[in-house]
Amino acid sequence: MTRPMATHPAYTNVIVIVADDLGYGDLGCFGNRYLATPTLDRLAGEGVVFRQHYSASPLCGPARAAFLTGRYNHRTGALSVESNRGLDRISLRETTVADLFRSAGYVTGMVGKWHNGLFDLTYHPNRRGFDEFAGFLNGGMDYYAWILDVNGRPRRSNGRYLTDVFTDEGVAFIERHRNEPFFLYMAYNAPHSPLQAPGPEIDVYRDIARFNEGVCRLYAMIHRMDTGIARLLDALDRAGIAENTLVLFTSDNGPWLGNDRVPDGRTFPMQRYNGPFRGMKQDVLEGGIRVPAILRWPARLPAGEANDTMVHFCDWTPTLLAAAGVTTRPPLPHDGVNILPVLQGLSDALPSQRFWQFNRYEPVPNCNAAMRDGPWKLYWPRIPEAMAKLEIDNLWYRGMFDTPHFETPIDLSPVAREVSDPGEPELYNLDDDPAESLNLARRYPERVDAMRRELECWFDAVNAERRALPDTWRGA
Repeated sequence: MTRPMATHPAYTNVIVIVADDLGYGDLGCFGNRYLATPTLDRLAGEGVVFRQHYSASPLCGPARAAFLTGRYNHRTGALSVESNRGLDRISLRETTVADLFRSAGYVTGMVGKWHNGLFDLTYHPNRRGFDEFAGFLNGGMDYYAWILDVNGRPRRSNGRYLTDVFTDEGVAFIERHRNEPFFLYMAYNAPHSPLQAPGPEIDVYRDIARFNEGVCRLYAMIHRMDTGIARLLDALDRAGIAENTLVLFTSDNGPWLGNDRVPDGRTFPMQRYNGPFRGMKQDVLEGGIRVPAILRWPARLPAGEANDTMVHFCDWTPTLLAAAGVTTRPPLPHDGVNILPVLQGLSDALPSQRFWQFNRYEPVPNCNAAMRDGPWKLYWPRIPEAMAKLEIDNLWYRGMFDTPHFETPIDLSPVAREVSDPGEPELYNLDDDPAESLNLARRYPERVDAMRRELECWFDAVNAERRALPDTWRGA
């Protein structure tokens, strides 16, 4: 294709770094006393740290869809992670942030985990706005015996650790495009399972003698990623473009705190520090959706600041576009807003209401749903039957660890299940109770009723938009 010339002479490069299942407490700069993340701690000292930053979903596929489009994931059709059912796909009517950067003359690249469309090349990153792609399309991958997709062609493992391979790809992209405007989406799969890391990195945490083998491995994975991010920042310095390159670091959802396996088959609980929060990955409790975010932009933003405004994944697409001076807007409206005026002290106005809902397969109202209205949060608990994943879907997921990408029809059949009635909604004041430990629903029934109606209206609206998607969604 013929690329239009960038329309602004002093352009801003953008690098987005997204970790996988990294929780609020998995960084030193967010209070972890034992995990060494010197690069990200330095980045925090050179930028803005967000202490009330939220993913759009407590699971990776839908969270990433919202990040990439600036729209609630239900609207995009990306409901869950079951690629064999097409439930991770972003509808083809959606415009991604990469589409918009490319239309403005930017070179766009993606490295790492996609998980927004696997078995149909129509949903491949190269078809969703990214000029260059080196990564995998599945929800996970082995860190040593990997198979990557590089612009549609398979690349088999040479035995190197996958996090290092992704760092190499990111550094090479920066070096190739140092003299032109670029947008780079670095989607590391660390510290998502399988729990694999170089031995010396694991030994650092074994020697502390505070953590089980599973947590030692996970902390080693985060440390190795932190080392890789240092190399990315060094590449910007060498190219002389660090000053006007915006770097955003975040995670797709909260941490998995249940049991996980190490390669020899042993199982360990992954309990570890996650700030004061309750819940984990898959929950719309704070522990599942409040995630770290660090933003460094030396040319335009202050250093060493902490921000306590409520920022949401949907805000990043309009914010990054505004930072780069990209004025093109997609046909479908963003749910997020540009937060730069707030960060630059020009405004204090951000939306006071945000919404979340997640269960597997068909969305179930009043199941694992939440709404924030200022400091208040309404929470509907999980319905267990709606959260369960079928084993056949896990078999598809694991099968793509050692199989080169291929195209195949997806399973569009409905999942038969009986779902229990929802529980009672819970109400929390997060200013006073970030741990969501004191349910105030009986004390403030009128607030519960008002927020319940708002949440139900939001759910009905986004679900209706999903149901109205054209037949091309999910290949039907």
